Amino acid sequence: MRLLKLNWGKNVILSLLMLSLLSSCSSVEVSDYQGTNPPLKLENFFNGPLKASGIVEDFSGKVIRKFNVTMEASWQGNEGVIDEWFVYDDGETQTRIWRITSLGDGNYTGTAGDIIGTAVGEARGSALRWRYDMLLPVDGDEYQVHFDDWMFLVNDNTIINKSDIIKWGVTVAKVTLVIQKLD
Repeated sequence: MRLLKLNWGKNVILSLLMLSLLSSCSSVEVSDYQGTNPPLKLENFFNGPLKASGIVEDFSGKVIRKFNVTMEASWQGNEGVIDEWFVYDDGETQTRIWRITSLGDGNYTGTAGDIIGTAVGEARGSALRWRYDMLLPVDGDEYQVHFDDWMFLVNDNTIINKSDIIKWGVTVAKVTLVIQKLD
């Protein structure tokens, strides 16, 4: 029995190491989207009224929440503000105000009340990758998680936003969001 436990433990560790190596080899970089169209500039897309709808999936891929977002965005020079009002399918509401700075050459930084430190973003072609840490409320508690957030400009009026929510190096949930400009 003890040998079985040792072999099982070795197999788990070996599997985790192999998975880690495979995932590091297949990593997508924002530079992979250089030259794709239409080009994504936050200053152009996030300007004026927007709406969004999305889902949250748990680690197994099961949809655990649905939500809608109303947004209002504006820019003054290289400084932008995006006000977001979330309404979840269980009635919960949430507000977030992003303050975005365009650093030029497709590079951005951002802050918001529940973001820890500063979000860092890089756009190339039609894609933008945001990385940031957030205090995420779950059932009355708050957890510090990391977001690996990708936006893809589909056309002048639509972005598809995909996010991995990561805790201790493991993706614990995924968010998919479709954002549309309103005229």
